[in-house]
Amino acid sequence: MDIKANSIYQEMQAMMGDIKPIQSPIQSGMPAGLGNTSGAQFSDMLSQAVNNVNDMQATSREMQKSFDMGNPDLSLADVMIAKEKAGIAFEATMQVRNKVLEAYKTIMNMPV
Repeated sequence: MDIKANSIYQEMQAMMGDIKPIQSPIQSGMPAGLGNTSGAQFSDMLSQAVNNVNDMQATSREMQKSFDMGNPDLSLADVMIAKEKAGIAFEATMQVRNKVLEAYKTIMNMPV
C-alpha cells in the first residue's frame, strides 16, 4: 500500500496553492453575485478531503477483511499501517471540522 503519512496535509497545501485570490465584485467590475466563487472552491476542497478520508477508511477495511480471510499477499504490518493512516486522517478531518465550527461560532457572536 502506497499511502504517505502526510498525504492529506500535502494535498491540502497543493489545493491551497491552486486557489486564486478572489476580487470583490466592486474591484473586478462584475455585477454582485457573480464574482464570489471562494465558497464553492472551499466546499469542493473540503468535499474532496472528506472523500479521500472515506476512501482510506474503506481501503483499510478491505485490507483487514482480506487479511482475516488469509490473503498471503498482505502482511499484518501493511494492514496495521493502513488502519493507523486512516485513523490519523479521520482525526485530522475532525480537527478541521472543530476549527471551522469554532470560527463560525466566533463570527456569529461578533457584534454588528
